[in-house]
Amino acid sequence: MPDRQLAIQRAATETDPSRPVMLAIAGDSASGKTTLTRGIVEALGAHRVVSICVDDYHRYDREERKGLTFTALHPECNYVEIMEQHLQLLATGQPVLKPVYNHDNGRLERPVLVEPRDLVVAEGLLPLFTKMARACFDVRVYLDPPEEVRRIWKIKRDVGKRGYTREQVLAEMERREAESAAFIRPQRAAADIVVSFAPLEGRGESAEHSPSATILLRHTVAHPNLAEIITDDIREAIHLKLTRDEDGRPVDAIHIHGYAPPERTRPIEEAVWAELGVDEPLPDCLGVVGEGERSDSLALTQLLLLYQVIRNRASKPSSEVALP
Repeated sequence: MPDRQLAIQRAATETDPSRPVMLAIAGDSASGKTTLTRGIVEALGAHRVVSICVDDYHRYDREERKGLTFTALHPECNYVEIMEQHLQLLATGQPVLKPVYNHDNGRLERPVLVEPRDLVVAEGLLPLFTKMARACFDVRVYLDPPEEVRRIWKIKRDVGKRGYTREQVLAEMERREAESAAFIRPQRAAADIVVSFAPLEGRGESAEHSPSATILLRHTVAHPNLAEIITDDIREAIHLKLTRDEDGRPVDAIHIHGYAPPERTRPIEEAVWAELGVDEPLPDCLGVVGEGERSDSLALTQLLLLYQVIRNRASKPSSEVALP
């Protein structure tokens, strides 16, 4: 099968320094994909990372979609086969001429040349939808906030940045619900890491606060030894337990409270960073969600992804893992 052939080919070139590390970040609209990606790009440096949005493979622009019976979440609304082909090329170190969808005006624009770098991040609605696409990635992430939280985030973004009214946003979310359930959420099962940002209502938190996070680390990739890092003395701020995922598989679950003070979370971040043996200090750009605003739960999530990326890159001979 083609996906198995690609997996074999990538395994055979695992130590090839020209082969990039491939990271997928999947999730529904306004689930936090772009914010999560931004911190990783800033930490590693834009000269070492190329970030693509697989929503660029939309088949129709926003005006054309108004006359369709399905939405942008449906595979028929996207050039899935071209996305697969481009991911394969990038995964084997080759450039692609990628389409561009402008989220601000809803138009399809001139394609751009994308050349892989040390890390390729592919974020969007459908990066883990097919077996072939999934076979392209070293690390796969799914963002899974509760629907009531995602609704607030989507209204805030689409009204503030994309010119919609609140009523239009809610109507479109209702129209998309069936396709979200059919095509977006099933990608959760293919992820190595599942992240859910959500407020703790019992402590008076809301979606406007820096949310708490639950991070599920599946045993499909190697993770840092968190059992020795997250100790009982910080349990009121962050804790780790072995539990069962919704499909019954064992999974390590980290919960970090949004109210956790930096003096509690910073030592954990530094301990995870120290496991990598990188000479540079822990990047201070992690967890930034706005001007002067930092989320410790977001910072830890980004750090765990950086751990995966740098660990994968360090396995290649003559690789430079130093940060800018």
